[in-house]
Amino acid sequence: MKEAKILTYTAVFERAPEGGYIVSVPSLPGCMSQGETFEEARENIKDAIAAYLEVLKEDNEEIPVERDSVTATVSVRAG
Repeated sequence: MKEAKILTYTAVFERAPEGGYIVSVPSLPGCMSQGETFEEARENIKDAIAAYLEVLKEDNEEIPVERDSVTATVSVRAG
C-alpha cells in the first residue's frame, strides 16, 4: 500500500469587500477559492488544492513543491 504524501502550500487570505474571504495559492497559479468565514475559506482552499493537484497528476505534469520561505507583512510610509 502506497503511503500518502503530505504537501504544504502557502495560502493568502484576503477579506472580500462584500464580506468573507478570498484565498489564493501563489505556488499554484489560478488556484483560488472563497468562503463566508475564515474556516470555510480554509476548508474550501484545501479542496481546491486537492483538485488542482489531481488535474496536474492526470495530465502527467510536475507537482509544484513549495520551498521553505518566510511570509511577513511590511509597512512603509506613503508620501
